Amino acid sequence: MINKISTLGGYIHEYQKSVANPREFWEQIAHEFYWHKKWDKVLDWDFREPRIEWFKNGKLNITENIFERNLFTRGNQPAIIWEPNDPNDQNRILTYNELYREVCKFANVLLSMGIRKGDRVAIYMPMIPELAISMLACARIGAVHSIVFAGFSANSLADRIIDAEAKIVLTSDGAYRGSKTIPIKEIVDEALETCPSVEHVVMVERTREKVAVKAGRDHLWSDLMQSASHENQAVEVDSEDMLFILYTSGSTGKPKGIVHTTGGYMVYAAYTFKNVFQYSDGDVYFCSADIGWITGHSYIIYGPLLNGATSLMFEGIPTYPDGGRYWDIVNKYNVNQFYTAPTAIRALMALGQQFVENKGMPSLKVLGSVGEPINEMAWHWYHDHVGNNRCPIVDTWWQTETGGIAISPLAGIIPTKPSFATLPMPGIQPVIVDHEGKELAGRSVEGILCIKFPWPGMLRTIYGDHERFKQTYFSNYDNLYFSGDGVKRDEDGYYRILGRVDDVINVSGHRMGTAEVENAINAHPLVNESAVVGYPHDIKGQGIFAFVVCGELSTGGEEGIKTSILKAVSKIIGPIAKPDKILLVSGLPKTRSGKIMRRILRKIAEGETASFGDTTTLLDPGVVNEIVSAAQKLK
Repeated sequence: MINKISTLGGYIHEYQKSVANPREFWEQIAHEFYWHKKWDKVLDWDFREPRIEWFKNGKLNITENIFERNLFTRGNQPAIIWEPNDPNDQNRILTYNELYREVCKFANVLLSMGIRKGDRVAIYMPMIPELAISMLACARIGAVHSIVFAGFSANSLADRIIDAEAKIVLTSDGAYRGSKTIPIKEIVDEALETCPSVEHVVMVERTREKVAVKAGRDHLWSDLMQSASHENQAVEVDSEDMLFILYTSGSTGKPKGIVHTTGGYMVYAAYTFKNVFQYSDGDVYFCSADIGWITGHSYIIYGPLLNGATSLMFEGIPTYPDGGRYWDIVNKYNVNQFYTAPTAIRALMALGQQFVENKGMPSLKVLGSVGEPINEMAWHWYHDHVGNNRCPIVDTWWQTETGGIAISPLAGIIPTKPSFATLPMPGIQPVIVDHEGKELAGRSVEGILCIKFPWPGMLRTIYGDHERFKQTYFSNYDNLYFSGDGVKRDEDGYYRILGRVDDVINVSGHRMGTAEVENAINAHPLVNESAVVGYPHDIKGQGIFAFVVCGELSTGGEEGIKTSILKAVSKIIGPIAKPDKILLVSGLPKTRSGKIMRRILRKIAEGETASFGDTTTLLDPGVVNEIVSAAQKLK
């Protein structure tokens, strides 16, 4: 099994090795896994093309490294503990043996429906065990899973299905989320009206509400599994064969299909999980993310299961039936490592102490934070009231694109500092550059975070658009991966992430492209144009502020059009993209060439209106004063 770094000196030694000879470093770790055939070359790369290939010509299957590699010693150990939305409902505990059996059966179901190696499979499910079974079954047969968060709209789902050319959609009849029941199958049916590539739909019965069933296309999970064999031989794939596509918002309107391949992602997800969380045999690990995001891929499923861990999967929300739900789960299962988002921490903190006091949680050893930088107040509350002043907090920085944690303390080993992600993982070589791309060396510097050498878990391309991959990540600065985040390195050499420097907003840990939201707003018949920026939000970290130019208002007036804009955004993208504030204005601050001056709108959204810098290039400087005046009246 993967060696675990256990001292600060050990971290320094491993990091130095990983920088001095990265190929040898990762090759040694990769040898811990089962390969049908070892690689011919550890790494072949060129950031200028760009091309990244790890463990070249190596042959494997990632599920054999979860199951066949672990079954003899861990067959009867819980692999996944599933806690339902309603605490009064029955939970499910799947041992490695049981999970293996279910994965093999569903792999055979997929094969019986004509799904083969390289085919894309869209998954749109709530947080139920069948979601984990589905993705692992895809990996088992070499199919490429594309999981879409089950909070996205039918339009957003359709966009992703069409882009991936998925042949099958795996879904459920509905979903429970707190006190709500969500019509999942209804959303899928609407999406599939424009998705000609889809041949089959497989539906899990979760809520058992009546749904439309299309003969010949729609199938019940339970019916298919009843007759499926539990014997399945894993398909051999190449190290650089696609494992999954995961769509993320970009600075243009179309979502980007981030491609992760098999060998490098496997090695990196497993290594980072073991070391960041300091997982030990017998621990119970709980990540509260949704598997529809990269955190769930890497740190609910692949990273933990590759280490033979017990991973807890939660269907519900932190405030149902009350604000103590997370802490009740921790105590119910004696959770040792808990990983959540600053948004959740701030929301629970706002509810007051009554839901966390007297919970005790003596089993907790490590707390984690993910999705966005955690502010100091939330960090201290988390440390003091959840961790009872004894659990180290791993404040992790990484992205969908990095595949796994890139900068973070190792729990109990690297000393922490509130709001700092601290030090890079072994194998990660960060550099800070200014806007011209000049490296800012030494301590106490601030600039743009880039990475100068490949790591195994990094993305390989954007599905179907390698040129966009190049332009997005490798064209800003020569021979560097561009993260899109600003960063500060302090006098101790610790890294503090400062937020996005491109047109992407981080809302509750979910990256949302401003262009994507603007496109949805602009689809409204009364909207002429719009500009969207982020602004500080007490709970979400960043909120969405929309400046909207309308034609003649309808009879509903300003409030009527704002309500209809919110409905339109929710319909086109999903509720997570709804603007928190909408300001109707007569015009936007533009240069004479027609470019919207977003830095001015950001300052207005943040309430910083004392100085806007140079505005001499504006076509109509007077529009700024009008927007400032209107913004001050906005509730």
